[in-house]
Amino acid sequence: MRRNEIRDFLIDDIEFPAQGTTQFNDRKIYIKGAVPGQKVKAKITKVRKEYAEAKLLEVLENIADAIEPVCPRFGLCGGCIYQFLTYEKELQLKEKQVLDLFKNAEISGFNYEGILSSPEEYEYRNKMEYTFGDMEKGGELTLGLHAKNNGFSIVSADTCRLVDEDFRLILSTVLEYFREKNLPYYRVMKHEGYLRNLLVRKSKNTGEILIGIVTTTQEDFNMEEITEKLKALTYKGTLKGILHIINNGLADMVRADEIRVLFGQDYIYENILGLKFKISPFSFFQTNSKGAEKLYSTALEFLGDASNKTVFDLYCGTGTIGQLVSSKAKKVIGIELVEEAVAAAKENAGLNGITNCTFIAGDVAKVITELTDKPDAIILDPPRPGVHPEAMKYVIKFNAPDIVYVSCNPKTLVTDLNVLAAAGYVVEKVKIMDMFPGTPHVETVVKLYRK
Repeated sequence: MRRNEIRDFLIDDIEFPAQGTTQFNDRKIYIKGAVPGQKVKAKITKVRKEYAEAKLLEVLENIADAIEPVCPRFGLCGGCIYQFLTYEKELQLKEKQVLDLFKNAEISGFNYEGILSSPEEYEYRNKMEYTFGDMEKGGELTLGLHAKNNGFSIVSADTCRLVDEDFRLILSTVLEYFREKNLPYYRVMKHEGYLRNLLVRKSKNTGEILIGIVTTTQEDFNMEEITEKLKALTYKGTLKGILHIINNGLADMVRADEIRVLFGQDYIYENILGLKFKISPFSFFQTNSKGAEKLYSTALEFLGDASNKTVFDLYCGTGTIGQLVSSKAKKVIGIELVEEAVAAAKENAGLNGITNCTFIAGDVAKVITELTDKPDAIILDPPRPGVHPEAMKYVIKFNAPDIVYVSCNPKTLVTDLNVLAAAGYVVEKVKIMDMFPGTPHVETVVKLYRK
């Protein structure tokens, strides 16, 4: 077996994150996006002694119960991988992948409470970051998501079903307008061009919409005309703000050197489980609002009675979980590295009249060494890499009777759970929450108690 070799494979198993697997000449082959029962054509991209990785090129024979994808650009766009599955089948595969990780990590004896489905299978996202580009070099301007297996090509997302019709209307209007203006899109490798991104946020429960057009300063262009076009559209929701976001950074990421308000305001509000949250263009907020309500309700349920407890909310972000916990707890202390997120958490706590939450900006691994309070319970909601090893030392040292771990990456979750188990914690119960239908990602909530 050689790199760049193209072969046919019959997929017989699946591992997180959405990697179909099979055996070939004593090697395990990993093919992202393939599922058990498919026969696929794939190109070998990496070869090691015990395994190889391959890129899915074509499905030669699909599973017997495959369905027609709802998006005509499925397979071309890199956004979704599971649209050919029924949602029931997708949930089964996600559940298997997570439980296999627990089994392989030898974590057992817990009460498994199943997988929760997203309240909405389609049109569930409340935020999208689209990129200007082209599908083929020198082709017409596109605006959307990166093409599957081709990071430099951009597929226009005007048919995307992860978002509702307001997103599609905004994208189509912006794309049509800038095609007529013949402005250059930003080329990352050359650091040249003007048009970079379109940022759209829409609150699910309030319907408020915020639009951000992201450019460099390499052209002197008046945004008044496109602002009026966007204001004149008929939305299902309510347009609250249009922004011109300046980004002269070299990295291929959506960020702001400057934000200019073209219309309205630079924030929207969302309501989650009775609380109000202010969301700015770059606020961290769960991208599935309805799913977040189920996820947070599970975390609160796992926390149990906290009426006389001091709760630490580590990696608290904008403080959503901590503020929801506050009505049940004596005191909540949230810690988050991103200062802007902590400022938002404090502002949101003020909006909701919450007085028993304290939010601290800083590296969790450092801040927790300085706290004088001792937690009765700890909520962990770390980023994908999991809990930092230095922070984990202090989590263990606090000796809290209960820990609720909310994870967006089950691979790092099981690693952290084994560290906690070695320190005397027991995994009591586990529930999976599908926040991202059509994609490989899931959230997992775990309750641990101290022996």
